[in-house]
Amino acid sequence: MKEFLIILFSAILVNNFVLTRFLGLCPFLGVSKNVKTAMGMSYAVIFVMILSTVITWPIFNYILYPQDLAYMQTVIFILVIASLVQITEMFLKKLIPPLYSSLGIFLPLITTNCAILGLTILNIDEGYSFIESIVHAIGAGVGFMLALFLFSGIRAKLDYADVPRMMKGLPIALVSASLIAIAFYGFKDLIEQLFG
Repeated sequence: MKEFLIILFSAILVNNFVLTRFLGLCPFLGVSKNVKTAMGMSYAVIFVMILSTVITWPIFNYILYPQDLAYMQTVIFILVIASLVQITEMFLKKLIPPLYSSLGIFLPLITTNCAILGLTILNIDEGYSFIESIVHAIGAGVGFMLALFLFSGIRAKLDYADVPRMMKGLPIALVSASLIAIAFYGFKDLIEQLFG
């Protein structure tokens, strides 16, 4: 149980995919202007992360690796992720049309979201078991949501801040993101004290 908690909280806080590993920056910067849209994107990413882990882990461990086809993992994983994103897109279009239209181009971009592909490959590289991989996927998704939620709140405040003209828009957003990343790095000692 302790190991699961370490994996979960490390993925959420210390090894946050956006703020530490710099994966998934496109939706992080593109969808974070509105809290509602950011949360919708976060739920879609969490859903795809968990499902892609549930599908890719057995494919690698029971098909690709035993058949000496491990070199095909990236191609197979991308195909699985693309299929899951299509299913998610159809689901949102049918059941939640306002969210589907507000996400716009960023929803299909989940297919190329390197955070999801990075998660599936990291689960294999770290040697996580099936359950550990799912816990890692949940932690990575919640970490993505937390980063996106915090950043969308900060970007909403930045619209009203007195920022020099040359720093308006993306430059101040990137500076803000780097400050959040530094703050998240401070959780490393907390995780080590709690679980170490």
